[in-house]
Amino acid sequence: MVAAKKTKKSLESINSRLQLVMKSGKYVLGYKQTLKMIRHGKAKLVILANNCPALRKSEIEYYAMLAKTGVHHYSGNNIELGTACGKIKEFKVQRKGV
Repeated sequence: MVAAKKTKKSLESINSRLQLVMKSGKYVLGYKQTLKMIRHGKAKLVILANNCPALRKSEIEYYAMLAKTGVHHYSGNNIELGTACGKIKEFKVQRKGV
């Protein structure tokens, strides 16, 4: 019971922070743009949905490790991640720059 309550609060915290970043406008959505920003060293955090394909996930994690960029594995799928960002589209990869 306590663990479920804690994860719900942390998910709400992440969702509220996502909305704040979306308001700031300093974000990139999608696989190609995310890789480009990681390679240029402009990404600060990459958020991956839990249903992101394994090959893409490992490639992004590898480039992020080389660029010393943080990677967060979002507990929801791409639809839930898009909803948390206030977007109607479905996203599997999202780069955040704060």
